[in-house]
Amino acid sequence: MSLDGRARLTQVSGVRGHIILSASVGLALSTAAEADEQPICADRPGKANPTCTVPAGMVQIETGLADWVHDRSDGVTSDSLSLASTAFKYGLTDRWNVELDVTPYNWQRVHGGGLRETDSGFGDLFVRSKYRFTSGDGVQVAMNPAIKIPTAPTPIGNRKWEAGVAFPIDYSIPNSPISITLGPEADWLADSDGHGYHWSMAQVVGVGWQATDKLNLSGELWGQWDWDPTGTTRQATADGAVAYLVNNNVQLDAGANFGLNRVTPDVEIYAGVSVRF
Repeated sequence: MSLDGRARLTQVSGVRGHIILSASVGLALSTAAEADEQPICADRPGKANPTCTVPAGMVQIETGLADWVHDRSDGVTSDSLSLASTAFKYGLTDRWNVELDVTPYNWQRVHGGGLRETDSGFGDLFVRSKYRFTSGDGVQVAMNPAIKIPTAPTPIGNRKWEAGVAFPIDYSIPNSPISITLGPEADWLADSDGHGYHWSMAQVVGVGWQATDKLNLSGELWGQWDWDPTGTTRQATADGAVAYLVNNNVQLDAGANFGLNRVTPDVEIYAGVSVRF
């Protein structure tokens, strides 16, 4: 999901009564039974999105509890932190879901080399959709377009509308716990000088290992090419993640990404939870 990845260069109800509680428990048990055959499938962790979609009529909430990015280059140290970054998803059909991404709090600090700046604020909104073209066994292919709504203040965001589209590709090796994911993506990004737009491209290759029925381990290589008129930027990371299925409707995750060149942040560490109902 690199549409908002360029920002990393500079830095990422209660119960009202017994009747309501009883109804909620009944609804949760009902939806759990309906989803018993297919465990929750979330876009997190990792940068590669799987081809799976939210089942028709169901809601899925994927929250990054915390995401910290650190970088040190040429005597300048930058840190950024996002809290409660959440994707709200709804299944329109068994192959198509819509999504709204919200980040209520971003914090970033840059110091060194004569700089000392700290900023915080609400993040940009992202409207996404995913449609899965294929079903059954073998290679799976989906389309995942996105539009950024510039709600973040400067310098948390660039105050520009942007868009992109990714084409997730999955392949599970028969009779094996190993799966392979590809994530080619093209993005239409605002120029850094604010006077136009340019193309950016990203690619991710991921390998997943279903270690147990509940535990999945994955590794990825990610690259991004940003052809800004002021100069092309190439970022690259080596990533690792773990996901644990608490039950068919709840997943916990954590991961770390490590920069492979000077223009990529040195390290990113995150953890989150996904819930379906």
